[in-house]
Amino acid sequence: MKGRFEIRELELTRKVCGLLWLPDAVAMSCLAQLSRLDLAAVAIASKEHRNLVASHALGHLRWRMGCTEPSLYVYLHMFPDPSPQWFILHPVQRRLKRVFSRLYPAPEAGSCIVARQWGIYVIGGLVNGKPTSEVTFFDCVKHTVNRFPPMKMARSGASASMANGKIHVFGGCWDVADSSNWAEVFDIETKTWDFLFVFTPKMPLNIQWSVVTDKKEVYVVDEDGDNLSLSPGKCVFVATGKTDSEPQYRTDWCCFGSSFFFCGDTRGRILWCLPDELDWKQVKGLEELSGYDICKLCCNSAWRIFIFWKAPLTLELWCAEISLLKHTRPEECELWGKIEWSAAVLSHSCVGLNLLYAGFTYV
Repeated sequence: MKGRFEIRELELTRKVCGLLWLPDAVAMSCLAQLSRLDLAAVAIASKEHRNLVASHALGHLRWRMGCTEPSLYVYLHMFPDPSPQWFILHPVQRRLKRVFSRLYPAPEAGSCIVARQWGIYVIGGLVNGKPTSEVTFFDCVKHTVNRFPPMKMARSGASASMANGKIHVFGGCWDVADSSNWAEVFDIETKTWDFLFVFTPKMPLNIQWSVVTDKKEVYVVDEDGDNLSLSPGKCVFVATGKTDSEPQYRTDWCCFGSSFFFCGDTRGRILWCLPDELDWKQVKGLEELSGYDICKLCCNSAWRIFIFWKAPLTLELWCAEISLLKHTRPEECELWGKIEWSAAVLSHSCVGLNLLYAGFTYV
C-alpha cells in the first residue's frame, strides 16, 4: 500500500508542477520573455501549450514588454508549384524553413506586399493572367493565411506602403487608371477600402518603387525615374524635381529612419542615397559581392541589411547579413559595409525560382 501511495503522490506532483497551473497572468508573463526558439520548444509540449504560444494575447504582451524579435520571412514561388510559399529564416541554422500553412490559391506575380507588426499583407496581382482585387494576410504568429476584404479595383504591379496605420496602394490599374481610382487606402481597424483622391502633377501608370520614412512621407519613383512624395494627410503628391539617377538597375528599396534609402542592383552592388537627392552612391567595402545578381534586399531596425541572390552554377539561394558603418567627412558622407555572414539558405531542384518578397516582422 505504501508503494501505491508514493506512486499516486508522484503523479499528482507531476500534474501540478507545470506552467499551466500558474495563474494566467504569471504564465503569460513568463512566456512573453522567452525567445521564439524557446517558444517553439514549449509549443510541442501539448495542445494547451501550443494554443498559448500561438495566441495573439501573448503577441500583444510581448510587444508591450519590448520582448519581440525580428523574424525574416521570405515569399518564394518555386516552379512548377502553382502558388508561392512562405518561408522563415532560422536564426541559428541560417536556413529557410518552409511554413506549413493552409494557403489559398495565390497570385503568381504582380502582388504588392506590406508588413506590419505580426503579419504580412499580399495585395492584388495576376491570377490566370488577369489582375485581381484579392487581399490575403499571412499571420506570422499562427502561420496561417486569411482572406481580407478585396480592393475596389483589380490591380497588378501596384505599389503599397503603410503610413499612419493605413495601407496606401498606388497604381496597378493599367489602362483604366484615372485620378478617382488610381489610389486606394485600407483602414486596418475597420477593415474597409476607400478610394483616395490625390492631386498629382502627372498620373504615373507604373510605380517602380515606394518607401515610407519615419516622418510618414511616402516617396515613389515612376517608370520615368521621376520622384514624387506624398503626405497622406494632405492627399497631394508633390514632384520633388529630382530624377532617380539609376532607375533601371535597382532591385529593391528599404529605408533607415528618414535619412537613408538603400537598394541593391543586378551587378552585386548595394547603393544608398539621401531622400531629397536620389543620387545613388555605392556602399563601400563589399567588393566580394561584385557580379552577384541581388534579387532581394531588406533591412531590420539594427542597421543591418540582408541580401539574397541565386548562385549561378548551383541550385541554391544565398543570403548575406551586412552591418553598416557611417564615415562622415567635411566634403562628403561615406557608408561602409561588413559581411557578418553569408551562406546558402535554400537548396532546391525546382525548374525556376522567383523570390517575391523578403522582410522582417516583429513577434
